[in-house]
Amino acid sequence: MFRGILKRLFCTGQCVALFAMLGAVPSLAESGSHYELTWSRDMPLTFFSAVSSVYGNYRYSQMDVLSDDDVIDKSRLLPWDRPVAGRYNGVADKVSDWAAVLGVAPLALAGYSWYGGDATGKDFAAYTLMFAQALALQNGLNLLVRSTQLWPRPYIYATEGEGAEKARDARGEAYGSFFSGHTSAAFTVAVFTGEWFSEVYPESPYKGIVWASSLSAAGMVGVLRVAAGKHFPTDVVIGALAGTGISLSVIKLHKAKNERVSLVAGPNTLGVSVRF
Repeated sequence: MFRGILKRLFCTGQCVALFAMLGAVPSLAESGSHYELTWSRDMPLTFFSAVSSVYGNYRYSQMDVLSDDDVIDKSRLLPWDRPVAGRYNGVADKVSDWAAVLGVAPLALAGYSWYGGDATGKDFAAYTLMFAQALALQNGLNLLVRSTQLWPRPYIYATEGEGAEKARDARGEAYGSFFSGHTSAAFTVAVFTGEWFSEVYPESPYKGIVWASSLSAAGMVGVLRVAAGKHFPTDVVIGALAGTGISLSVIKLHKAKNERVSLVAGPNTLGVSVRF
């Protein structure tokens, strides 16, 4: 349990550590910048991201092992989830955990672009903070929802074999399967990887390949979680949507606005602003 908590606190630590980056990035997007940070937006967003992740981890640590009477009956599971109930595969479980190493892909790609002169250090700093915010938000949301213990992991329903042994040793977190944190994090990584490549290399013929590869890798993580008996198909689908939605929202919020002409309106002012 302690190792699991430390692992989930990793993204919270990223957010807290990256507060300092805000001071190095201007509040207005510079010409040629891809992303922008502002104190008024990113201080509260980063704070909320960190707090939600910390509170989610607290709720996660307080989850109790449920009695058989409190576990939702298999017949009440969603029809497409019932065939997975009772499944467990230790190899698939381990492989899906190892996939966490792919989490460095967005920052590795961004660092390569910065080193090669295709992106600025300020873009890299903004992108890194955005990625940390998205990771912390999806982590906090996932753990808060899982702590409601809507239904248990599939292997809890196992009656024989390795799955039954796993169920006998299960801790409280095993009774909150909805929704998949691995899948949510994987799609956060996939979206940020594809977004950076598309933003920095808009004319590249490899954009489609990068997006397809990133999303396929994230999808494979979801498949492995189902094969492992750690999550139901519904958990994985919702996890993918959560990770994608949070990532796209954070990215959209930070996209630099480099319009040359804009309307300026105020109580005593009405005019047009032109930037050269």
